[in-house]
Amino acid sequence: MKLQIINGPNLNLLGIREPGVYGSSTFEDYLQKLISLFPDIEFHYFQSNVEGEIINKIHETGFSFDGIILNAGAYTHTSIAIYDAIKGVETPVIEVHISNVHARESFRHHSLIAGACKGVIAGFGLDSYRLAVEAFTPQPPEGGVTVVK
Repeated sequence: MKLQIINGPNLNLLGIREPGVYGSSTFEDYLQKLISLFPDIEFHYFQSNVEGEIINKIHETGFSFDGIILNAGAYTHTSIAIYDAIKGVETPVIEVHISNVHARESFRHHSLIAGACKGVIAGFGLDSYRLAVEAFTPQPPEGGVTVVK
């Protein structure tokens, strides 16, 4: 199984930016935990602060990967272009958010991309990504549900 993880704007600052909201771990550190939990999955990771680059990555992987895990950051609430890119590819996409966007500012309560996605996972910290991986796998990792701390 091949999964593409795409992180959008400002997610390159994980571990530094608002640790009370996003935690103190970098995504690269968390990705190593995912790789160890799911050794049979081939993970590809991409981060960009540029909307067009995110769209290009969806196009590039959207016909040859088994799934895309997308945290579009603030583009979640503004980008019809990312919605259209998701609709235009065959690979299913799961939208993820580290924080519970519905418990935050009102402008974060609506996702323009959710309707194009297979599902949405939000509010479980970086474990939102693990939950998305499990949604793409037929069975959870050996030993059942795993909490990554």
